[in-house]
Amino acid sequence: MSLVELDHLTYAYPAAQAPALRDITAVLEPGLTLLAGASGSGKSSLLRLLDGLVPHFHGGRIAGRAQVAGHDVLRTPTRALARHVGFVFQDPERSFVYGTVEREVAFALENTAVAPAEMHRRVDEALERLAIGGLRQRRIGTLSGGERQRVAIAAALVLRPAILALDEPTSQLDPVGAAAVVEACLELAAAGLTIVVAEHRLERLLPRVDRVIVMAGGRASEPRSPRAVAPCLPSPPEVVELGVACAWNPLPLTVAEARAWAPRLRAREPRPLATLGPIAWELRDLAVGHAGRPVLERVTLAGRAGEVVVLMGPNGHGKTTLLRALVGLSEPLAGQVERSGGRVAFVPQNPGAILYRASVAAEIALTLARTGSGEPAVLLLDELGLRHLADRDPRDLSAGERQRAAIAAALAGSPALAVLDEPTRGMDRAARDAIGAVIRRLRAQGAAIVVSTHDSTLAATVADRLVEVREGRVVELGPPEQALSDGSAYATQIGQLYAGGPVTVAEVLARR
Repeated sequence: MSLVELDHLTYAYPAAQAPALRDITAVLEPGLTLLAGASGSGKSSLLRLLDGLVPHFHGGRIAGRAQVAGHDVLRTPTRALARHVGFVFQDPERSFVYGTVEREVAFALENTAVAPAEMHRRVDEALERLAIGGLRQRRIGTLSGGERQRVAIAAALVLRPAILALDEPTSQLDPVGAAAVVEACLELAAAGLTIVVAEHRLERLLPRVDRVIVMAGGRASEPRSPRAVAPCLPSPPEVVELGVACAWNPLPLTVAEARAWAPRLRAREPRPLATLGPIAWELRDLAVGHAGRPVLERVTLAGRAGEVVVLMGPNGHGKTTLLRALVGLSEPLAGQVERSGGRVAFVPQNPGAILYRASVAAEIALTLARTGSGEPAVLLLDELGLRHLADRDPRDLSAGERQRAAIAAALAGSPALAVLDEPTRGMDRAARDAIGAVIRRLRAQGAAIVVSTHDSTLAATVADRLVEVREGRVVELGPPEQALSDGSAYATQIGQLYAGGPVTVAEVLARR
């Protein structure tokens, strides 16, 4: 029996000129449904409808009919729908109530008067399912973004809802964490749950979901099979993108399927040696952590002007801690942090931490005024596809749009050192490509750039070299064709096809 039925559903946020959802008629069956679409296409709004946040929390104008778990959404309060619908936000830190992991996961059970013995069993089950049992006593404020994301999913699962709505659940996760989330979703779907996932990182999900709904401009397509919808996805996995470009039929959805099609390539032209400037930043025997306890120890690392260094590694192993020490937000316990002159720009994982002006344009104008730069404000607006959002309040944007606004605000005025923590969180393909172009422009202008990311495709297109941060130590991985291919844990889909590279679709097409 379908638990979600939408009939000519249209919704607009307060004061919005255009609807976020337009005339959607859909029945969501049990199993795993993927919502695909560009940033701002309506995916998050549709998910919020399922648990009543739209319209009860956000307000606005709504028409049509929405029935979830037998309840009329327009007439059922959110607290009642929450018993049937587990919801995980794109930015999970907005949903936390308690300071520690165990209390946060148990919070919903406490509110529904679950007996203590049963509560402990369910909390244990949720923590282990997401592979975060070791975080039980940790304070949430000390967790990495990816660890917080898994805590939020565990907190949603603990009530054993009939419907689970996940908004970008793998956007901050390392490969192991992302795989754990996908496997948990598949297990729950097999048990009869209705699971709806909005996601841009499709390489793990697409081959395994039951159906896909593509959203564009607030409208939703009919549910279709993954293979049928793959050619028209706005942010396709790399093997799908390559298959479309090469007219492969049938279109592969996985690396294993693509191996039979992988073309033989011409020898690569010798890559011109990059011209790097002087050392722009350096960490010498660094130790840094929280409350006097080191997260990183004996770290020695440096970067040059005109160089992009990309940090990769498991969630919670010190990438963000390293970045915070580099920009001066965390005091070292030992060792030294040295930076050459010039402005330092920092983009944190949570864009709301640096966005507080009334419009996107005002955020950029403030940075330009403080730096005294003559750079035109429209430069980054145009580069990041934000011109049409210039007068909007950043708080009213989708998560991906808000992330781009934060990047524009931080990077305006051409900083000497740009440090970005998970910059493509919640990003579609077009937005990710735009961010890559901005990073390459700053590098060409002589900026030193450090990026922490789980996005191997971004790393493949911008990195000069990659560094792994694992268990509080750093290890040089080398250039992209070495670090992102063959048996590497961070290999792109293209890198898995070609040992030693190439690692991007564009490189394959250039060498056919």
